[in-house]
Amino acid sequence: MSATAHPHSPAALARTRNMTNAVVALLIATEAYFLYTANVRSPVHLQLGLLVIFLAFLPALQWARCGKTTLPVFEVLLFTTANTYAFPLLNGHEDLLRYSEDTITSTAAQVILFQLTAICVYALTPTRPGTGRFWRDEVVGARMGQMLGHGITLSTIYVLLSTFTTVIPGGVGSILRAVFFGIGIICTFITSRRLGQGQLNSGERGLFFANLFVQCAAIGATLVLVGAISMILLALVGYISASGRVPLVLCGVILVTLAILHSGKSEMRTKYWDPVQTTPPLSQLPSFYSEWFERGLSRDDENVQKKMTSKLIDRTSLLHILCLVVNSSPDPLPLLEGETYSHIPGQFVPRFFWAEKPPAHVSTSRLSVYYGLQTEEDTAKTTIGFGMLAEAYANFGFFGVIGIATFLGVLFKKIVGFAEGGPLLSYGGILLVILLAWSFQVEFTLSLWLSSLYQACVAVLALPFALKKLVHG
Repeated sequence: MSATAHPHSPAALARTRNMTNAVVALLIATEAYFLYTANVRSPVHLQLGLLVIFLAFLPALQWARCGKTTLPVFEVLLFTTANTYAFPLLNGHEDLLRYSEDTITSTAAQVILFQLTAICVYALTPTRPGTGRFWRDEVVGARMGQMLGHGITLSTIYVLLSTFTTVIPGGVGSILRAVFFGIGIICTFITSRRLGQGQLNSGERGLFFANLFVQCAAIGATLVLVGAISMILLALVGYISASGRVPLVLCGVILVTLAILHSGKSEMRTKYWDPVQTTPPLSQLPSFYSEWFERGLSRDDENVQKKMTSKLIDRTSLLHILCLVVNSSPDPLPLLEGETYSHIPGQFVPRFFWAEKPPAHVSTSRLSVYYGLQTEEDTAKTTIGFGMLAEAYANFGFFGVIGIATFLGVLFKKIVGFAEGGPLLSYGGILLVILLAWSFQVEFTLSLWLSSLYQACVAVLALPFALKKLVHG
C-alpha cells in the first residue's frame, strides 16, 4: 500500500532495518529452540523441520529487507507452514507415531516442495500495478478510516448479541454474519494500522483494545478459539506492517494465554458440550474463564509449560493429516483425480437458485470419509480440517502439490501486484485485507477457501460502497 514515508528517508530506512532485524532474530530464536528441544525419531526429520521453518520465514525476510509497503499477504501464507507442518514435526506430534519414518520423511518433502514451488512461482510471475479506479482511488479517504475505527464497536455489539442472545432472526442470520464479519475485518485491520502509524489518540486506543478484548472473550466462550485467534493475528499483522516493530511482550502474553486455554479446552468441552453444546450467559463469563484457566493450569507434572506449548502446537497441526494422505495414496487408496475440485463451481451458485446445493464443507467431508476419519453421519456434526496441501496430494499426488503451489503463487502475486502503490482504502486495498485474513484459513480445502473468500469479498466490498454513499449523500 502507499508508503507513509519516502522509501529512502531516514524513517523508512530505520523501519526496514528494524523489521529485518526482528525477522532475523525470530528466525534464529525459533531454529535454535527446536535445534535443542526437538523430539524427532530421525536426525533427517530434524534437518527437514528446520528447513521448513527457514523456507516459511524466507518470504517475510525478503519483504522486510526490501522495505515493501504492500501488505505481507503471500508472506503470511507461507509463514503458516511453520506452525502447521514444521512445529508438529519437531515437537513430536503424538499422531506421528502411527507412521513410519519413511512416510514422515516423504511427507516433509512434500511440504518443502510446496514451499519452494510457491516461492519460485511468486518471484517469477510477472505483474504490474493496476491502473483502474478499483486499485487507485480511495473509496472515501481519511474520513472513512476514522469511521471504520469506530465501526468495530458495531461488530462487537453483533458478536455479543449473536453469541449470548436469540434476538437475531434465523432467516437473516447468515446475511448479518457475513456483513458484520466484513465490518470486523476492515475495522480491526485498518485501526491496527493506524495504531502502528501513531494516528490514534488515547481514547481511540482504549476503545480499540476494549473492543478487541470483548470480541475475543465472547467468541472464546463458544470454546472454539479459531475466530478469536484469527482476529488477533490480523490485528498484529496490521500493527507490525505499519510500525515496523514487533510487540514481543504482548506476543508472549498472547501465546501463554492461548497455551493455557488450549490445555484446558478439552475438559471444558466435555462439561459444556455434553450432551448439548451450550454457551455460558454473559453474566457468568468471569467465572467461566476463571474455571477455564484453572483447568488449563491444573497439571501435577513439573513440565507444565512444555505440555501447554505442545498442546497449542498440536492444535494447529496439519502434518498428521498430510501423513495420512501420503501413507494411504495412491496405494491402497487411489488418487481422487480432481473429485473434490469438481465441487468448486457449484459453491459459487447462490442457494436461492439451487436448493439442494451441497454444503460448503462437501470436499472436507468427502476426504474425511475416504480416509476413514469419519462416517457420513459424523460429517454432519463436525468437520476435520485437511488443508489445501493434503487435498492436492489426495487428488493428484506429487503433481497436485506443485499445482496448488503454482495456483496460490500466481493468484497472490497478481493481486498484490495490482494493489502495489495504491491506497489501503481503495477497493483493491480492502481486497488485500480480505486475502490477508484468508491466509490464516489453513484448514480449508480449496473449494471452501475460494467460496468463502468470494462471499467475504461480496459482503466486505459492499461496505465501503455503502459508506461512500453515506458520506457523500
